Amino acid sequence: MRKQNVMLMISLICLIIFHASASSLPSQDTQSLPSATTLPLLSLNIKPNQVASTCSFRVQITTSCSSVSYTRDQISLSFGDAYGNQVYAPRIDDPYSGTFEACSTDTFDISGPCTYDVCYVYLYRKGYDGWNVGSVRISSPYIRTVTFNYRGWLPSDVWWGFNYCNGVSASPKL
Repeated sequence: MRKQNVMLMISLICLIIFHASASSLPSQDTQSLPSATTLPLLSLNIKPNQVASTCSFRVQITTSCSSVSYTRDQISLSFGDAYGNQVYAPRIDDPYSGTFEACSTDTFDISGPCTYDVCYVYLYRKGYDGWNVGSVRISSPYIRTVTFNYRGWLPSDVWWGFNYCNGVSASPKL
């Protein structure tokens, strides 16, 4: 129990430090989201196959022009809604096809559980090349399109992103 309290305090301190040291403005086509910063998660609960209808999502990820020319790093994506519906896409990277080159936009058609409006997104990078993310735009015929502006280098070995949900759908494991 004491170890959990210490981990919780460390997590909260990290979140406060990151929140105080950076700023980013996300945008949503039909509704503005409040100002916020990208935040790390110590871990993300990836949910096994959820029993839900399957929907298609289009995810567009821009890579900054100040990024490395291309990255060979492993990139994964998770997003969802405030009700616990989560879409997880492992290994969306493909260094042999030119994915995530500097000054580019890559489009992914991803199937997953149907969601209400997406309110969180996290990216995970593992590798040594580095990657400067511009933004992530998520759309589907069933939800409002939302854009999360990263505008920065993605750290390695940590889920990094935004959570505007009022619930706990993307809260860290403690």
